[in-house]
Amino acid sequence: MLEAEALAIFEQDRKLCRAIGEHGAGLLENGARVLTHCNAGALATAGIGTALAAIYVAQEQGKQISVFVDETRPLLQGARLTAWELTRAGIEATLICDNMAGSIMSRGLVDLVITGADRIAACGDAANKIGTYSVACLAQKHGIPFYIAAPFSSFDLSIPDGSHIPIEERDSREVVSPFGLHLAPSGIKVLNPAFDVTPAELITAIITDRGIIRLPSRENISRIMGR
Repeated sequence: MLEAEALAIFEQDRKLCRAIGEHGAGLLENGARVLTHCNAGALATAGIGTALAAIYVAQEQGKQISVFVDETRPLLQGARLTAWELTRAGIEATLICDNMAGSIMSRGLVDLVITGADRIAACGDAANKIGTYSVACLAQKHGIPFYIAAPFSSFDLSIPDGSHIPIEERDSREVVSPFGLHLAPSGIKVLNPAFDVTPAELITAIITDRGIIRLPSRENISRIMGR
């Protein structure tokens, strides 16, 4: 019984990822240059991922897509995971430090941003890996569409807005001595939130397995979620 349930969950996640990719691929034109943050690909799901799903499906459709990969400090999920996934899939990927995103946007090198989300509030505010909010602000400044890709299970309609999403504070050693390499003075105070919240007004659309929610709001989210 437990094995059957586990297999059913696996299959559901695989189908959800595929549906997200099918909906999102239409947003990517041939030659699109995408910026992503953290890892939301096959390594994070049972399928082809969430944020990376649209890229994989677009590639299947014959589109040439290139990706700028934020390294995603302090644990470097972009550098260690996303970069590996994309290069393994034969997709052109360029690794950048997190603080380079604004610079490459200002040079006209980014056409759109796609990230995942760990939790989405009823109004469309979305929590994702720390640094996502900064990328969204930069995208708005430079007139670049900013998309969130997530399955229906990431929505929590009991949470009215992003201020009610709990944010995990992680071990200070991730910042002062990442991967065992001590970089900072002993005893220094450290603030290390794992996530931040991107307000709905900075999100162009949310790509879900049920369709694309443009101009995320309580009304638009409720409509597509069937609530």
